[in-house]
Amino acid sequence: MYCKDTDRYMDECGVFGIFGTEEASVLTTLGLHSLQHRGQEGAGIVSFDGNNFHSVRKQGLVGDNFNNTNILSQLPGKTAIGHVRYSTTGESKPENLQPLFANLAIGGFACAHNGNLTNTYSIKKKLVESGSIFQTSSDTEIILQLVARSKKKKLIDKLIDALNQIKGAYSLVILTNKKLIGVRDPFGIRPLVIGKLKNSYVFASETCALDIIGAKYIRDVENGEIVYVENKKLISLKPFPLKKIRPCVFEYIYFSRPASILNGTCVYEYRKNLGAELAKETDLKADLIVPVPDSGVPAALGYAEQSKKKFEM
Repeated sequence: MYCKDTDRYMDECGVFGIFGTEEASVLTTLGLHSLQHRGQEGAGIVSFDGNNFHSVRKQGLVGDNFNNTNILSQLPGKTAIGHVRYSTTGESKPENLQPLFANLAIGGFACAHNGNLTNTYSIKKKLVESGSIFQTSSDTEIILQLVARSKKKKLIDKLIDALNQIKGAYSLVILTNKKLIGVRDPFGIRPLVIGKLKNSYVFASETCALDIIGAKYIRDVENGEIVYVENKKLISLKPFPLKKIRPCVFEYIYFSRPASILNGTCVYEYRKNLGAELAKETDLKADLIVPVPDSGVPAALGYAEQSKKKFEM
């Protein structure tokens, strides 16, 4: 989504989750560090110690808020999820920071969301008219409300029921009393990957978050797929009708870090190949090729190599 008031794109945000490992909040902090380029407005972590959920959300950078033992001591447990935020829907206020958490009838439910829902207004209007009370202006809270109000019995069924009512781009990492859940929308607009650190599964927006903690990249979450970890086992569900994949092109051009892997290929290679293709289509007369900004370096290199022109920083 483009915001004309700030003259910048505002679809970013990064999510991270890890299940069943010592110092989960420390590893989540490291993962968020590597995803900091996706959102500098604020960060948050929710952990679960087997009995209670713990939450810390702060405005500002990860390094300014989570790099101290006092904060991390407030986040005990072997499972945690985290979020770095740019405001997509909702104002830049502390209450809109994620992960959002609620105590539902089925237990604790924490959710971190990367994306932007397109039917927010209509759903929120119906929920408010039927008695729902909203604590934030973030579209992510709609997901919590729909899960809480679902008549289904099991958590996963409640989640599927809720997701069938929303439209738009979403990659979700969800933490409950027993599960770590990852979800990607049916069009695959926002990225989400699966990794493994020893016996622990990891979900993250990009593979660079796996690299920083030494986790192995397993695969991307497929479009329309729900994956969840329970009793250290990874389970996959595909409850939605198949859609034509519509990934966000800006992940390839700008958002993702060059070293991250998207659909099995390094982002750097995508950008370099895009530059080479541009040279094939529009080989302009020029003395040299200069990248602007830094994210344009791989594309400029590809353009220079294809057109056999001089490259300079």
